Amino acid sequence: MNRIVKLSDIRTIAELYKTSVLKAPAAGQAKGKPKPTYLDRISLFQGDITKLEVDAIVNAANKSLLGGGGVDGAIHAAAGRGLLDECRTLNGCDTGFSKITGAYELPSKHIIHTVGPVYSSSSVETKAQQLASCYQTSIDLAVQRSLRHIAFPSISTGIYGYPIKDATHIALDVVRKHFDSEGESTFKLDRAIFVVWSDKDKFVYESLIPEYFPPSESVTEETVEGESESQSEPVPESHIEDDQGEVEQAKEGHTTKD
Repeated sequence: MNRIVKLSDIRTIAELYKTSVLKAPAAGQAKGKPKPTYLDRISLFQGDITKLEVDAIVNAANKSLLGGGGVDGAIHAAAGRGLLDECRTLNGCDTGFSKITGAYELPSKHIIHTVGPVYSSSSVETKAQQLASCYQTSIDLAVQRSLRHIAFPSISTGIYGYPIKDATHIALDVVRKHFDSEGESTFKLDRAIFVVWSDKDKFVYESLIPEYFPPSESVTEETVEGESESQSEPVPESHIEDDQGEVEQAKEGHTTKD
């Protein structure tokens, strides 16, 4: 599918709670207090990151910044030759850091290239710090450029071998801490979007998001009321669709993970 995905098409986690896609965390599992304003600023999207019409998408790049496999190759292929030409001027990038370019033929305004760590069980703490830095330096660049929304792939969880659950904890923790540092009334990022490709990765995010961004009581009450109403109104079979019908590979031969 070649349809551009606008920000308004991407559901927030507030909407995911109301439709019971996300569930409140078990007692004692929440890693932060419920913040109602956060729920409209976080999204989980399954699909092709190169189709998102947002201020910035993040590319899980290698140190050369000249393209590679996974999401890196997909982004370079979709953006066109101009991206490679600009990346040649950047002199690469170290692990845990990020650099920004134009988006060229992509619908997003910018691409933030970050170099994730290659996972090693013998240096877990160092790798975790480097991965956290990928997310933080990407956010820092977005804020410095006054960009209001940023979309992240699951950095380092492809050929770099980072365990998806561990990596997701790190991603959510960094974004939660950034939101906490901004406060609830004045904030510089309107939306942080976590983009996944596989059902497996989607399940991990759905299971962990509630720990870092738990729902408020009002959202929980609305969900319970909605479930009660839906139980008395069965959905006609003609309205039931395969929710994977619109998820397809953007570039043949590429995945959306690195």
